[in-house]
Amino acid sequence: MRIGELVPGLVTRYHRYAKAHLLGHVIDQRTVKSGDTRIYQTNQAQPFHSDSCDIVGLLCLRTAKQGGESSIASSAAIHNRLLETAPGALKQLYGEFQCDRYGEIPEGKLPFYPVRVFNNIDQHLVCCGMDPDIRSAQRLEGVQPLTEQQLSALNSFQEAARKLCLRMSLQRGDIQLVNNLIAVHARESFVDHDDINQRRYLIRLWLSAQNGRRLPEFLRERWGSIDVGSVRGGIKVPGAVPVVQLDPMV
Repeated sequence: MRIGELVPGLVTRYHRYAKAHLLGHVIDQRTVKSGDTRIYQTNQAQPFHSDSCDIVGLLCLRTAKQGGESSIASSAAIHNRLLETAPGALKQLYGEFQCDRYGEIPEGKLPFYPVRVFNNIDQHLVCCGMDPDIRSAQRLEGVQPLTEQQLSALNSFQEAARKLCLRMSLQRGDIQLVNNLIAVHARESFVDHDDINQRRYLIRLWLSAQNGRRLPEFLRERWGSIDVGSVRGGIKVPGAVPVVQLDPMV
């Protein structure tokens, strides 16, 4: 039985970042964070964001010595809170931003791609909560600096998410499934054990929904296929051969 068959209507999606791992190992690798290092490979806090897939699954194998709390917030609730309290910020979030590819660049593409945080698709709200990638893209040549209004809008998004979120501490054996199109998630920073065999460790799986809703066209820049019913999501990288890497430190 494939992993995707455990949940009706879901299929596994290649987790195609530069190493083409089908499973993502969420563990502090104790390395100096470079511009192309994913923040989930560190012990740093992750702001509210969404992943490059319909649904993200997390399985907790070990907890940190201290911290690492997980949070989930409804994108619709954030949208409506901003509609009431900061309509100008909401308008900015419907506009175009640029996202960092972190060196995972398809042939013939730029090291960044366009995104709109909030999108009205077939009268459905689709959220692409790419705040961390938007801010990181400022390091790249050719990306216009964020305006004060855009930066304020991103900050307002994070502030609303913090006020509305559900917080939880994942324990050994817990599984978390989040619909990336209608929710965003975050993680607090953590202090880990010195022993590598005791460090906080989660396994991440990106899933494609066979009956998922229609997506904004700009996501083809990142996902490749976005067609309803297709195996979609992930990150397209030329020459990458998908592999299940069981060593979290590779």
